[in-house]
Order: sequence, then C-alpha cells, then structure tokens
Amino acid sequence: MGYRTLPLFLALAAVWGSAFMAIKAGVGDPAAPGYFFDAPVLFAALRFDVAGVLMLGYAVRAADRWRPRTRLEVAAVAVGAVFIIAGYHALLFVGQRGTTSAAAAVIVSLSPVLTTAFARGLLDDERLAPLGLAGMGLGLAGVVVLSRPDPANLVGSRFEALVFGAALCFALGSVLTRRLDTDLPIEAFEAWSMLGGAALMHGLSLGLGESVSGAPSPRGLLALGYLAVVASALGFLIYFTLLERLGAIEINLVSYVAPAFAALSGFAFLGEGIDAPTVGGFFVILLGFALIKRRAIRETLRHRSG
Repeated sequence: MGYRTLPLFLALAAVWGSAFMAIKAGVGDPAAPGYFFDAPVLFAALRFDVAGVLMLGYAVRAADRWRPRTRLEVAAVAVGAVFIIAGYHALLFVGQRGTTSAAAAVIVSLSPVLTTAFARGLLDDERLAPLGLAGMGLGLAGVVVLSRPDPANLVGSRFEALVFGAALCFALGSVLTRRLDTDLPIEAFEAWSMLGGAALMHGLSLGLGESVSGAPSPRGLLALGYLAVVASALGFLIYFTLLERLGAIEINLVSYVAPAFAALSGFAFLGEGIDAPTVGGFFVILLGFALIKRRAIRETLRHRSG
C-alpha cells in the first residue's frame, strides 16, 4: 500500500467506522432513546433517500451509462436493493438500539468471512478446505464471544443477533451480485440499489407502524446528514478509488480497521466503553478471516514484496 493510498484507506476506515456511532446517535438506546429510536427503519430509509440521489447524480456525471438496460442488470440492482441496502441496514439500525458502536462494527467485520463462505458454498468450482472451515468457525465464535448470549435469557442478546443477521444479508447479497456479473457501472449499480433499498425500507417502516413526532432533534439531523453525505456518498467515492488501486482483497481489510474508529468515536461522542469481549471477539474474527483468505493474502504480500 503506497504512501498516497494509505491516507485514503484510513479515511475510509474512519468514515465507515464512525458511521456506527452516527447510527447510535440517531436511534439511541433504551436508557437514552434518540429521535429515531421508535423508527430505526425510517431513519435508514431517509439516509438512502439522500445518498441515493447524490450517488445517482455522480453516476450520471462519471459513469459510461447510468441506467440498467437488461433483465440481468435489473436483477442485480434488485439483489443489491433487497440484501445489501434494505436487509443489511434495516437489521443494523434496529440492532444498534441495544448494542455499542464498537460491538456492532466488530460483528459487521465478520462480513468478509461470511462472503467467502457463501461464495464457496454457492459456486460449484469453490469449496472450503479444512482450514477454511476452521476459519468460518472462528468467525462465528468471535460473534459468540462478543455477544455473550445467556442460554437462560436469549432475548438479552437479540440486538447482537440482529446485527449478525445484517452481516449475513450483506455477505449473501455481495455473492449473489457477483454471480450475476453484469456490465452495469458500479456507480450506477450503487445508486439504483440505494434508491430501491430506500423505497423498500419506507414500505417496511409503514408496515411496522413506525412514526416520529415533532421536529427532528439537532442530534438526529446531524446524524442523518453525516450518514447520507459523508458515510454513504463520500465513503463510496473513496471506496471506488481504492478498489481500482488495491483490488478486492486488500480493500476487504478496511472491515478490520473500521471497528477501531467505531470504538474511538463511540467513546468520544457517546461515552461508550470498550470492554474485553469486544476486543477479544474482534481478534477471533480477524484470525478466522486470515485462515479463510490465507492464500489470497499470501499472494498479495508476495506480489507487494516482489
């Protein structure tokens, strides 16, 4: 990773890591509910209303084309809208009402492990080797260490389970869109997925009977603006730049740097503590990722050193 790339990489980790703090600031928790505490899905939908419009404007300006043309491209956008945007963010925003920013970020850092597992399970030419299976097991163990479920009170760990479900949605959606393999520019894919996912979440919010009363609080508006403009629009612009420079393997590592920024921003702005299970769960998940991606990481390091 070159000296010009490292600052962008750290900026992306900081932006996406601090997004967990912004979500928590918007929805709050049972002890200190935020403005969107009773409407977390609506909060997520509003985020992508704004981010989707901004991203579509960027796609019109920067991409070769900004509209899907074929049924396959429409199907890819639908998968992105259902799993990557609506499924992932609805579960994440609801789950963060009862867990810390750092804990949520650590659970989401399991996504690369789950993505690899889904890919090798769904594609005929890929299978997990014994070490890969061990890595998958370690990743799941990391979530257990982090959430500390009590068999006598499984409801108590439901929030971490929702965040884990969000990571599952993101991983499955990533693999399904990869299988579809369309020529739709990534900027256009992201824009239409965001807008479609936002529409789905608005429908889900209505179905759940979510509502907010009174004018939005300054904290809620600030959190919404940060998530839509900084974490989504700016974050994905940085992501696209790094994807071209680093490739898919190295860019995945941002998932393991983001929890540090989630913990720091949660501590600085929300007074959240960082406990030993959070740190321990992170390192167990990181070890699982290293086992599953050992060959790709080894080849990348060999290429960089050569």
